[in-house]
Amino acid sequence: MNERASRAVSAARIPSSKLPRVGTTIFTVMSHLAIKHGAVNLGQGFPDFNCDERLQARLAEAVRTGHNQYAPMTGVAALREAIARKNEALYGHRHDADAEITVTAGATQAIMTAVLALVQPGDEVVVIEPAYDSYVPSIELAGGRPVFVPLDAARGYAPDWDRIRAAITSKTRLLMLNFPHNPTGRVLDDADLAALERIVAETGVLLLSDEVYEHIVFDGVAHRSLMRSPLLASRSVVISSFGKTFHTTGWKVGYACAPKELSSEFRKVHQFMVFAVNTPAQHAFAAYLDDPAPYLTLPAFYQAKRDRFVAGLKDTPFKVLPCPGTYFLLADYSAVSSLPEAEFAQKMIVDYGVAVIPVSVFYDRPVENRVIRFCFAKKDETLRTALERLQRGTPT
Repeated sequence: MNERASRAVSAARIPSSKLPRVGTTIFTVMSHLAIKHGAVNLGQGFPDFNCDERLQARLAEAVRTGHNQYAPMTGVAALREAIARKNEALYGHRHDADAEITVTAGATQAIMTAVLALVQPGDEVVVIEPAYDSYVPSIELAGGRPVFVPLDAARGYAPDWDRIRAAITSKTRLLMLNFPHNPTGRVLDDADLAALERIVAETGVLLLSDEVYEHIVFDGVAHRSLMRSPLLASRSVVISSFGKTFHTTGWKVGYACAPKELSSEFRKVHQFMVFAVNTPAQHAFAAYLDDPAPYLTLPAFYQAKRDRFVAGLKDTPFKVLPCPGTYFLLADYSAVSSLPEAEFAQKMIVDYGVAVIPVSVFYDRPVENRVIRFCFAKKDETLRTALERLQRGTPT
């Protein structure tokens, strides 16, 4: 075979990409640059502190007592029961632990599973922007088409429910929600739930509600889970994450709660995607959930970090935007630079020694508001070092 023919055969063996627009994520890029330049990494959203020693002990106990083989496909029964009790106590809705709660390998897997289970080729899925970066690839792999509706940046990233309603057509299968919202920190209130109820009543659309920051809400405001509404709960897959709640992102354990009919379809995909999830970690979480204090005190824990970080940023040219939830904080840098967000974020690593994430990457087509995202889920000394660097002056 000649060289030209060999190249043709090799090329023919490589299929066209199912995700042609997807490359290395911005989180990986910025983390790599942070390491290269010795920057404080306030970009990627994970804590740099350890989880509770009591939870560590529960995990060690689970390993020692033999919980080291496959867990049931739907999740360890004791954990599913604990999740059901927790949700009922907080939100007043009781999912059936056997038929309506599924333990997953983190929230991102749950999102992908829900989309693949519910979206058919040609279906439309309404996505609220800015959006977490796994949403659109999940839709595209399912053969669906994302329809983008932006949050209203001029009104503090409030959802425009009229615009969302107008985006729903006869082709719409799913509306994807994420509140408390990454990256803006926006939370829902009772009026938002009421507007969403009207949309569901009129259209019958299904909902995927990414609520991984459910316990990171501030200033005495309670999280408005979709589970608080019987109507919304009846049409929703609600997803959460122990990684976010208990500082264990590396354990990769989350869960999905949905009515029996939706859970049945969800589990058909889940069983062939991962089948079983980290067994000793499930037993550890099941035992740890006996005490609600760790998640009930989480808002105060993170609010203290938020408030200290905000206070420190007052001595910089950055304009802090409201942060009612999540462990992310947005800041306007228009007083510092006119560079596009992605360029400015890279310049910050070199000039300030602090890594952040440009908010423009959370849009299908970059929107330039000169806003960057800080993660404050860090040790106090990490935040203090970052603030000292930010307070030294502005880059040239």
